[in-house]
Amino acid sequence: MYAIIATGGKQYKVAEGDIIRVEKLGAEDGAEVTFDDVIAVNNDKDLLVGDAVKSASVKATVVKTAKAKKVVVYKYKRKTGYHKKNGHRQPYTEVKIEAINA
Repeated sequence: MYAIIATGGKQYKVAEGDIIRVEKLGAEDGAEVTFDDVIAVNNDKDLLVGDAVKSASVKATVVKTAKAKKVVVYKYKRKTGYHKKNGHRQPYTEVKIEAINA
């Protein structure tokens, strides 16, 4: 059984026991979160979408909140002596999928 959920502007295919990285949720480590925006659920027989999954939800537990590896942003314009080096670390939340309620 798997579900497709939407969070943080992205869609994720999840099954029970999966550990995924989503955009930062603002929940503390060990907290339980619920994803109500379920797009589809496959229950090994058929794929449910639309009104059939309106009341479906996915329960997950926050494993940790951290920052991803640094991405170096380098701006350069030739012949002018302009260059600027910058970095960015995107925060994320790692969650473990506990149950899919369809």
